[in-house]
Amino acid sequence: MKNFANSVKQFLISEDGPTAVEYAVMLALIVIVCLTAISAIGTNANVKFEAVRDALT
Repeated sequence: MKNFANSVKQFLISEDGPTAVEYAVMLALIVIVCLTAISAIGTNANVKFEAVRDALT
C-alpha cells in the first residue's frame, strides 16, 4: 500500500506531461504566426513588384 501511495504522490508531483503539451501548443502558435507573417510579407512584396513592373512598361 505504501508503494501505491508513493506512486500516486510521484505522479502528482511530476509535471513532464503537461509541460510537453504546453510546449507543443506554444510551438503550434508560433508556427501559425510565422506562416501568417510570411504570407502577408509575400503579398505585400508581390504588390510592390507589380507596381514597379507597371511603372517600367
